[in-house]
Amino acid sequence: MTPSGAPRALLWDVGNVIVRWDPRTLYAKIFKEPADLDRFLSHVGTLDWHAATDRGVTFADNIAALSAEHPHHAEHIAAWWDRWPEMFSGTIPETESVIEDLAARGVPQFGLTNMSGETWPGVRAMSPAFRHFRDTVVSGDERVIKPDPRIFEIVLARTGLAPGELLFVDDSAANIAAAAAMGFHTHHFTDPAALRPAIERFGLL
Repeated sequence: MTPSGAPRALLWDVGNVIVRWDPRTLYAKIFKEPADLDRFLSHVGTLDWHAATDRGVTFADNIAALSAEHPHHAEHIAAWWDRWPEMFSGTIPETESVIEDLAARGVPQFGLTNMSGETWPGVRAMSPAFRHFRDTVVSGDERVIKPDPRIFEIVLARTGLAPGELLFVDDSAANIAAAAAMGFHTHHFTDPAALRPAIERFGLL
């Protein structure tokens, strides 16, 4: 769907748009052999398994269920929560800079993240840029994840804005496609250096 009008507010994804998150950052410390690392992340601690926490399942329950299936990996699975902060490798300065400049211009900014409600407070503390968000829709609290259209409907209800008034920035092509189908303006985040020029083309900077 072609958006109507120009955007006047930003809707930001969080992981790998504002903060860098990758389970490999942690598990490369745990598994010394690359083949063991790949095997664990592709067959045990998978992103599909982790998605349950994004849908509102607690880390404790999700870890217990997987540990019952793979008891010989129980210690490794427990690290997903016990050492959760080690999956992060800092913020993305280019995005933080854009958020700060948009805030200086008075552009409303919001967040939409696939994330457990248990982890959002800690992630929010990783960057001062989050203080500019008027609201953040966290999938774990809503029990629905992107790219389900229902979570975008929640955003519209919470912000009071129409899809064509929001520019959505996300690193997932599937999420971008879902938002675009609903009439949001979109920018697929693949290169931090390309972010500012894209925001400028939309006339927000």
